[in-house]
Amino acid sequence: MPEDEAPPPAPSPDELAAVEKLANGYRTICTELAKVIVGQEGVIDELLIALFCRGHGILEGVPGLAKTLMISTLARTLSLSFSRIQFTPDLMPADITGTEVLEQDQASGARELKFVRGPVFAHVILADEINRTPPKTQAALLEAMQEHQVTAAGVTHRLPAPFFVLATQNPIEQEGTYPLPEAQLDRFMFKILVDYPDEEEEFQIVKLTTAAEEAGVAEVLGAADILHLQQTVRRVPCADSVIRYAMTLARRTRPQKDGAAKFIRDYVAWGAGPRASQYLVLAGKAHAILQGRYHVSTDDIRRVAGPVLRHRIITNFNAEAEGVKPDDIIRRLIDETPVKATPGLDAAGGRRALAD
Repeated sequence: MPEDEAPPPAPSPDELAAVEKLANGYRTICTELAKVIVGQEGVIDELLIALFCRGHGILEGVPGLAKTLMISTLARTLSLSFSRIQFTPDLMPADITGTEVLEQDQASGARELKFVRGPVFAHVILADEINRTPPKTQAALLEAMQEHQVTAAGVTHRLPAPFFVLATQNPIEQEGTYPLPEAQLDRFMFKILVDYPDEEEEFQIVKLTTAAEEAGVAEVLGAADILHLQQTVRRVPCADSVIRYAMTLARRTRPQKDGAAKFIRDYVAWGAGPRASQYLVLAGKAHAILQGRYHVSTDDIRRVAGPVLRHRIITNFNAEAEGVKPDDIIRRLIDETPVKATPGLDAAGGRRALAD
């Protein structure tokens, strides 16, 4: 058996305790969110996976689906500071990051410049309707999202940790909007689709929101706990064969490369870059550990492929004309990328013995 197919080392007692703490925290957070948010279990799972991976997310859904409420409630549950930034056409970069103002000392009369922090200096940032502001202001988030810092007048100001940006988009009203450029979309780990509730969920929503009392949520974890859990996720082992399976999914989205499937060449203008492979593996680790496992399987990779890849696959005119969406391409890609095509894996996503 090749060296990379050897079973991973057994987790230490400390690692097992960290896994148990994260899994328990995840279940408690879901219980608290359920007091306020009805349904949307898949959306909440993806939000928490992005959070535990130190990633950012973009939520897309029509108005009235509790996107803002979900994010603010999550911040309260985690005992994190929260800022909501309403993106409008007249919003300026300094309105987000902060600006320098001239202050005068009352005692001495001396004047000096003082940096006044903007709303981006919080643990959880809600960038509401991010596509309604011009690219100059959208780009103000780039340094904050990537470097976790803001630079003003040559001085670098560190953002609080953990730092988590959640942006929302309305897929219906596109008049007067500024679609995010691909370079900034790629900074988001997940694109999360928020759909309508089913009939019973909508009944519970109406019943809950029209009652006299509002449900409260308890604080489950703090900032230090989140930072520790983020480190725990990155320590989860992932077999080389599973990493190669994640890479295969990302690389097969690129129509310019030799060996691309015909449906990829027919419907895709640009495929996912290397950041997609990184996020597939990282999100797979978080998904595995939230299920109480200390190893990653290809099932974990397939589970997170949708939110990782859907905003990194740029479809062409043929796809638009035939109504083919990125999610349709991802599902077909998963179906046509069998595990057995990846050395060292069986159909269930586990290791299989290879002849020496």
